[in-house]
Amino acid sequence: MLKRPLGNSGIEASVVAFGAWAIGGWKWGGTDDDVAVRAIHAAIDRGMDFVDTAPIYGFGHSEEVVGRAIQDRRDKVVLATKCGMRWDEKVGRYFFSHQMDTPQGPQPVDIHIYLDPESVRNEVEQSLKRLKTDYIDLMQTHWQERVSTPIEDTMEMLIKLKDQGKIRAIGVCNADPEEMKQYQAVGPLASDQEKFSMLDQEHAAKQRQFAAEEGLAYLAYSPIGQGLLTGKVGPDRQFNPGDQRLDNPRFSVENRKKVMAMLDEFRPVADAHKINLAQLAIAWTFHQHGCTHVLAGARNEEQVTENAAAGDVSLSKEELSLMKQVLDKHLPGLKL
Repeated sequence: MLKRPLGNSGIEASVVAFGAWAIGGWKWGGTDDDVAVRAIHAAIDRGMDFVDTAPIYGFGHSEEVVGRAIQDRRDKVVLATKCGMRWDEKVGRYFFSHQMDTPQGPQPVDIHIYLDPESVRNEVEQSLKRLKTDYIDLMQTHWQERVSTPIEDTMEMLIKLKDQGKIRAIGVCNADPEEMKQYQAVGPLASDQEKFSMLDQEHAAKQRQFAAEEGLAYLAYSPIGQGLLTGKVGPDRQFNPGDQRLDNPRFSVENRKKVMAMLDEFRPVADAHKINLAQLAIAWTFHQHGCTHVLAGARNEEQVTENAAAGDVSLSKEELSLMKQVLDKHLPGLKL
């Protein structure tokens, strides 16, 4: 598995990372913890040593599953998590509401973005407990608050935690270049994580360029468009209650038909490398300018095996040019 640096942090991590959102169950229609643990073990065994999670993924559950999986192999893992999404207090910037399943039935929960220094410190301590570790390799602000907490204050706390050995490197997610500059004015920033795939290119362009210019690692999440780019989510696919794709216009029957037509034109490239469409989508992503790592979600060993193999794919300039032509042809007609 190819490895690349996480900016100037001195840490190297596999170019394809294990994205741990789905194993938290939340917004993915539930999860099987034993299967998830075996999936993480399979990832590590195949050289996918980079694991990315967050407290909000299952309201702590994803971190707990990751902690269980890596407890006896912590030294083999580059562990990334996040802070700043609070579901237990109405503080900071309101983000969205969610129905949480409880023994008493569905209960509304308000999600807020809050990066107050003490809140960040408390979140890091809670993550360390759930992950069963005494340090986190990469701590990222999950979303930017943009309300009551200056970025400088947040960064100062993260630097304190780094000085204490509780985190090794600092990153951001879903931040614009100006916000990243504010972080950098206080201390070293290692990475930026953004939504980036064949279907999500326009928003990410400025961030990728900034990362390339500043020597930051750029971590792409949702590289297979939540499954849409795998070729396995056809027009007949049914989504279970609790699956975020259920009412998403991107996953309408008509849009899925159009995506399948686009993917059919990619098949010759995939066949030439003896890979499937999901692997091609992952490989395409880390071949794009500025993109250093790809966070590929997986829920079982089979998916992990496919994702890991994508890390060995080398696409030629001609193949990338052909894929760009196909994308330019189809993207204008898709709901993105």
